Amino acid sequence: MRGDYGTAFPALRDAAGKVWQDYTRHAFVEGLRAGSLPRKAFLGYLVQDYIFLIHFSRAWALGVTKAETLEEMRACAATVEALVNHEIALHLRTCAEAGLSEADLFAAEEHPANLAYTRYVLDAGHSGDFLDLLAALAPCVLGYGEIGARLLPELRPDHPYADWIATYGGPGYQQVCRAAGALLDGAIARRLGPDPAATPGWARLCRHFTTATRLEVGFWEMGMAARPLAPADPAA
Repeated sequence: MRGDYGTAFPALRDAAGKVWQDYTRHAFVEGLRAGSLPRKAFLGYLVQDYIFLIHFSRAWALGVTKAETLEEMRACAATVEALVNHEIALHLRTCAEAGLSEADLFAAEEHPANLAYTRYVLDAGHSGDFLDLLAALAPCVLGYGEIGARLLPELRPDHPYADWIATYGGPGYQQVCRAAGALLDGAIARRLGPDPAATPGWARLCRHFTTATRLEVGFWEMGMAARPLAPADPAA
């Protein structure tokens, strides 16, 4: 199942080719769908994804400074709020059940795959313009929405990863994706005109989108090999 996230996203997704399927149909995702993903891999992924979301929030905050309109600024600020105050809460809740505090997560060592991905997105934003940043951000936001929307219809109440699937497949996150898709469409139309694929800037956006998608694949690979973080010793 694919969500209705505007017109630019499907074109960028198609330009990514097979790498998009490698991302959205990765063994990690299929393990989530089936409920067969080892819990230690899931918890290890959540720790790294918590760190990722901190940098991702900074990248969306950068969007506020790169924006050219008040509407773009509001959209980026709203996304920061959703990430910091809502999406991160899923990670905290699940990790707390395993005895991990937010201080444990914040102090965790960042995996090289995490470093590569988050710094690529931030560099795309710092060295480029608003569109460069959005193209690098889009695979995560919209890919998780697509994955969640596909997995949600199969969800059963006793599924071991019900919270994760319900979060990304649910109406709240799906609305975030529709808003992100609309932001992307509007930003492209404003800067590249009615036929963006005919402009020199389109190829650059496709490269950013595809590279970020490749880095998403690497993030899942990291997750497959991840080990959960040990809770800090309060007496230490």
